[in-house]
Amino acid sequence: MNATADTLIELHDVRRTYRMGDEQVHALAGVSITFGRGDFWAIMGASGSGKSTLLNVLGCLDRPTAGRYLFEGHDVSVKDDDGLSEIRLQRIGFMFQSFNLIPQLSVRENIELPLYYQGVPVQESNRRATELAARVGLADRLNHRPTELSGGQQQRVAIARALANTPRILLADEPTGNLDSQTSAQIMDLLQTLNQQGTTIIMVTHETDIAAYAGRRLYMRDGLIDRIEGGADA
Repeated sequence: MNATADTLIELHDVRRTYRMGDEQVHALAGVSITFGRGDFWAIMGASGSGKSTLLNVLGCLDRPTAGRYLFEGHDVSVKDDDGLSEIRLQRIGFMFQSFNLIPQLSVRENIELPLYYQGVPVQESNRRATELAARVGLADRLNHRPTELSGGQQQRVAIARALANTPRILLADEPTGNLDSQTSAQIMDLLQTLNQQGTTIIMVTHETDIAAYAGRRLYMRDGLIDRIEGGADA
């Protein structure tokens, strides 16, 4: 596993152990892999295989029990909570199955939320939200609230919000889990277009037809990488 200028993330023997009563659960049992800039990965596996834990570690929502996690060459494993929060805010975009939009806010305000926390001036924040809404096909919905939108439109807002801070990587957890098949295909076409434009994407999915949109597929089993499909071996 050799890092290059195109390497975005490196995991070296990453482990995550939880204690449940007297029992230890090895959610990640020693994962080593590199993710390159501009890659599109799907992480798959049965329930309890470690795929969601892996995504949480990659997103700095959880920290490894052991091993090293390098993000753009910097060791994330040693950062404190404030350091992890800064990485999440500045470098990572998140998409969730349940969209996680704030119902009281408009589309514009939901998209602008990461920029607000970054202290971006209002005028620039408004410009960025308008640009992103147009990019995901919602230029005419900026003043609507999430409850006035379809599920597919809400996920498009979530994509725009995830891109607001110009992240190095977009992490998606079952991004089409609450959508019908036609809307799912539209969302995946959008993600594929974003990837072709240079956005690095790693998503967790249990659906093989959704995983097929990704250039590479990582299969987890019992906290370990079972196999990798697509591209050269990592």
